[in-house]
Amino acid sequence: MSAFRRRKGNSPRLAPELDDVVLGRVRRRLDISWARGELDTTVIALMEKVILDAGQDWDRKAHRLGVLAEAAGRALPQIWLRQAPQDPGALLLHAWSEVTYARAQGTHVDLSSIREACLRAAELIPADPTPWTVLLAAMRCEREPYGEVGPVWREIKARDPWNREAHLQALGYLSPDECGSTGQVLDLLDGIRSVMPARAPTVGLEVTAFVHAYQRAVSAGGMAALNAGDYWRRPDASAALSRAARDWPLPGFLGHAAALADLNVLAYALVKAALMDEAVVVLRATAGMATPWPWNAEGDPLERFLYWHGAISRARPVTSRR
Repeated sequence: MSAFRRRKGNSPRLAPELDDVVLGRVRRRLDISWARGELDTTVIALMEKVILDAGQDWDRKAHRLGVLAEAAGRALPQIWLRQAPQDPGALLLHAWSEVTYARAQGTHVDLSSIREACLRAAELIPADPTPWTVLLAAMRCEREPYGEVGPVWREIKARDPWNREAHLQALGYLSPDECGSTGQVLDLLDGIRSVMPARAPTVGLEVTAFVHAYQRAVSAGGMAALNAGDYWRRPDASAALSRAARDWPLPGFLGHAAALADLNVLAYALVKAALMDEAVVVLRATAGMATPWPWNAEGDPLERFLYWHGAISRARPVTSRR
């Protein structure tokens, strides 16, 4: 993470690229192109390069593709794909942009088109889990049955057992909000908890699942909402927060592309669990980089982040933890 971190001391902010400076430059160039109504070949070349430069860091490649899919919309990936129909980056960005659009609009995806693009990319880059991860995201949008999703999941695990994006897609698919249940989410967490390396890109999956469950209880209203705070006193949730608060803020502990996003999730969880001493340490470890989720559950995400970042930091000076 440190190699991509922005200069400290900046005001708290939202930036989809997090601390990936190179990706941020490309995203801003995309924004300028849209503002000017210019979709030139230079922008396509920049996108191609930033995807290629991720190399075999599959976690960073997924992060970069996700940010570019949000920024590029549907038109530019389609233009690139027409220009380079056998380019794996063009195929994947096209597929991911279609999934992103479908999620934002609440519409169905053209699963046959996305499947074709992902399988063609998988042929061109057989060691890469990303084509299978994008296909999993598309199948999740369409609520495909587990019998169809399972083989795709196995292709991902065979290539990258701790792929963060794929695990987040699986978590969403197995949630009670989609195709699964609370029991299936717990089974997923139980299956990885004891075997996952402590610094794997999926390190934030358990805390993420707990935050989703907490927010689900709050949004349900009634007694579920009134008792939502008790959730953090459960032994599994308490243990997960304790481990994460102890380890994640340590310099160099988290090295994956979306580490700052996981720190935001942890900070939110610690605030909701009323563990304010731990929360201030984690909030400072974000270096002021906020993420939309989970803060947007209660209003403008940057405002909520700023509130807690300022209120807790002023009230609680950081002391040595070692």
